[in-house]
Amino acid sequence: MAKNSSGGLPASSGPARRRYAVLDRDGTIIVEKNYLSDPSQVELLSSAAKGLREMSSLGLGLVVVTNQSGIGRGYFTGSMLDQIHQRLTDLLGQHGVYLDGIYHCPHTPQDECECRKPKLDLLLRAAKENNFEPSACFVVGDKGSDIQLGKGVGATTILVNTGYGQETAKDPDVQPDFTVSGLSEVSETILSLLDPLPHS
Repeated sequence: MAKNSSGGLPASSGPARRRYAVLDRDGTIIVEKNYLSDPSQVELLSSAAKGLREMSSLGLGLVVVTNQSGIGRGYFTGSMLDQIHQRLTDLLGQHGVYLDGIYHCPHTPQDECECRKPKLDLLLRAAKENNFEPSACFVVGDKGSDIQLGKGVGATTILVNTGYGQETAKDPDVQPDFTVSGLSEVSETILSLLDPLPHS
């Protein structure tokens, strides 16, 4: 199950498609708070708005893919999650940052669904609705599941040291393509990769 907060971009008839950053939410864009259920507690990480704005300036689309098992566990409702995402959208908008979509999985691990990261359903759905090539995107997050998600579609994976990132970096089974301090450095890394390529 997913929540797409916008209609996304119209399908392109040309050969070149816009590239996307696929971002985790908690610990990557906002401060990690265990099972966040109160919109008033949404707090952007210090580098988040700057980094996301710089990614947009490079011509990248931005989508969020997030596991939200608090719904399945009964900690909060889908309506409450919508309010949290509206608050996130409002905060980012104050910094000139606009998301193309927010996709969430409401299930617990025991549900064995196809949408909970690191499974691919949400990313593939985001790619279809926003017309981007999954293998050409940049998957960014602070957990092993984010890196596995990106590896699963052949994308470039970037681990941030915010949230659980420092602990994740100690796991030898997690092998991101890049490890950076936060979203501002993510944008610098992507710029270095995009430099030979057109930014649109």
